[in-house]
Amino acid sequence: MLGRCCSSIPSLNPGELKPFQAINGLQQLAEANRFKAWFLDQFGVLHDGKQPYFGAVMTLEKLAASGAKMVVISNSSRRASTTIEKLCSLGFDPSLFVGAITSGELTHQHLLRRDSEWFARLGRCCMHMTWNDRGAISLEGLGLRVVDTVEEAEFVLAHGTEALGLPSCATLPRTLEELENILEKCAAKKIPMVVANPDFVTVEVRALRVMPGTLGAKYEKLGGEVMWMGKPGQIIYNSAMSLVGVEAADCIAVGDSLHHDIKGANSAGISSAFITGGIHATELGLGKFGETADDSLVRSLSTKYEACPTYVLPSFTW
Repeated sequence: MLGRCCSSIPSLNPGELKPFQAINGLQQLAEANRFKAWFLDQFGVLHDGKQPYFGAVMTLEKLAASGAKMVVISNSSRRASTTIEKLCSLGFDPSLFVGAITSGELTHQHLLRRDSEWFARLGRCCMHMTWNDRGAISLEGLGLRVVDTVEEAEFVLAHGTEALGLPSCATLPRTLEELENILEKCAAKKIPMVVANPDFVTVEVRALRVMPGTLGAKYEKLGGEVMWMGKPGQIIYNSAMSLVGVEAADCIAVGDSLHHDIKGANSAGISSAFITGGIHATELGLGKFGETADDSLVRSLSTKYEACPTYVLPSFTW
């Protein structure tokens, strides 16, 4: 399965939601050696974009000591190497990870190789929605021509939600509303869209920042064709399992998004651990880091997102 293109992840009926196990930390799971591979989200789990969460560095080290093979799987629109560099700058030892797989890396590789029917039929002229304050994402080496008019565009590439890439390689800051207005014109022309970060929002220093998945969801509502290059699609989990060389039964995914991390794990047939202190903290009524969520609220929210976590814990701690 390449990605999710104009289709939905299989839904669970409320009656199909299995009970989860509430735990305080990961020590018991790690020492039981139940899982050979651990697929870790980064934002909202390991760090908040600026600093690691309390206990996260130590927990990672203890997991590695228990023999766990760890892969960062992230809906970041950045390349995998950039993700590892970011983790290193925050105090995480990169040698503890088998590697990193990001939706941005998957997007880059598929645009480069074009070895699937869907990507093979994309043109070379793209309208590029990218970052501005966070740093624009380079398209160097992909053989693309960035255009700034809908009339010239053959597909839309969404890496960010802050700017429009220009042919000069500069960026033109744009509001979310302005980018959505451009998408309305693209949808009328039936231009396909590649979303290099399927997240709707992400945690950044306890605040939520709008991510490219919001643009993708808007485009689908407009009737546009969207290729989602990350969670909850199976593409990123399959890549992680291939990297580590394990079967689904031997894997666990740890994440803070019910829609992306947990529902994606459900779709891939792997176990999951839901971190309640991430993007759903406000919905769960959590006011401070490490606070335990009420089980009934977690069940209600899981039903809302049709996601079924195996384990639930406040934060990525030992």
